[in-house]
Amino acid sequence: MSTDQYFLNLALLAWILSSNVGTRVLTRRRVTVPLLVVLAAGWFYLKDLPVAGHDGQLELAGLVVGIAAGTVAAMTVRVRRERGRLTTTAGLAFVTVWFAVIGGRVAFAYGAEHWFPSAIGQFSRQHQITGADAWTAAFVLMALAMVVTRLGVTGFRAARLTAGPEQVQDMGPVALYR
Repeated sequence: MSTDQYFLNLALLAWILSSNVGTRVLTRRRVTVPLLVVLAAGWFYLKDLPVAGHDGQLELAGLVVGIAAGTVAAMTVRVRRERGRLTTTAGLAFVTVWFAVIGGRVAFAYGAEHWFPSAIGQFSRQHQITGADAWTAAFVLMALAMVVTRLGVTGFRAARLTAGPEQVQDMGPVALYR
């Protein structure tokens, strides 16, 4: 992982946390900006998606992990409708999920270069993964899927709140199946 990629991960974490932690009004901009970032990042990083060998299976695994992590992140957020406004409140659990996912991704990338490069190489050969580009694609898909899933689950939860302007409805963390 290059210095630019470490910086990009740190910037992504800072942006996600600064724009979501605390209580925020859920606006169209808070949904469209992350989606535009995902589209741009997908176009930039996934132009030449490796598909040889079992690269596709690795990338699918990254996508599935991203969907699961995005769901967990979204379920830690409280969604409320009060006086006609939708708000989200994210706290320590949300921060913990994002730190774990991005920190884990950075630790894996660092470890693949410094701690266990031969083990990654051996695993890749045994499972017919063609190289670093496949691993990068899997992690990019994981990150993008996490953002899109978080937005989708939050949007779904917000849509379930149908209170009028005088009522207060609250869908707290992990309340999707109420």
